[in-house]
Amino acid sequence: MSEVISNVQVAPNVYRLQVAGQFSGVMGQFYMLRSWEKYPLLSRPLSIFDLTEDKIEFLYLVTGEGTEMFSRLLPGDKLTLEGPFGNGFPEAKGKTAFIGGGIGIAPFYYALRTIPNADVFLGYSRDPYMIEAFQEATKGTVEVNIGGTVLDQVDFNAYDTIFTCGPHPMLQAVQRKQISSGTKANVYVSLENRMACGIGACLVCSVKCVDKRRKACTDGPVFRAEEVVLS
Repeated sequence: MSEVISNVQVAPNVYRLQVAGQFSGVMGQFYMLRSWEKYPLLSRPLSIFDLTEDKIEFLYLVTGEGTEMFSRLLPGDKLTLEGPFGNGFPEAKGKTAFIGGGIGIAPFYYALRTIPNADVFLGYSRDPYMIEAFQEATKGTVEVNIGGTVLDQVDFNAYDTIFTCGPHPMLQAVQRKQISSGTKANVYVSLENRMACGIGACLVCSVKCVDKRRKACTDGPVFRAEEVVLS
């Protein structure tokens, strides 16, 4: 069991959870969390938002019963963490961009510790707090799109590596722009599939790929954009 340090609402229905302890993980990986004993049955997957020597942080959106229970956690409360799970973002080569939509921006904060000069494009306008957080995290530029399509701001041919995470329609648009731009950049998508076990046993997070079905929890959640079938 681990202990909650803080659990602060930073935007409408969005919380930043800090948990004490020594944890490991690379950018793009996730943990399975639960703050209950028997019900709900399943733990909830949350991407690593930040990680230091004595704590781990998660940024989550309240969308259902499990995350609503997380939102009631107070400093000193206990919860169970298992992980890290999944294959995270690979090593970035050359000029790098992160493109995120909604709560899909969560894993980017920790990633910017490894790639501090990356440019960040956010389709996110819930609260200035998160915009300021990412501006502090990177030495690159931070562009925020409000009321349009964040991909309109990104020149795919200006980058060597592009990491994306967000809603399904946004990732579909990423695939289309990868093709239409003729970019030679390595483009990756991080999927937000529902997960039950986190270890590849239940097949809940099955992903259709061009060659066969794969598992988001063990083969992903990060895939090359051209590998997955999102239509």
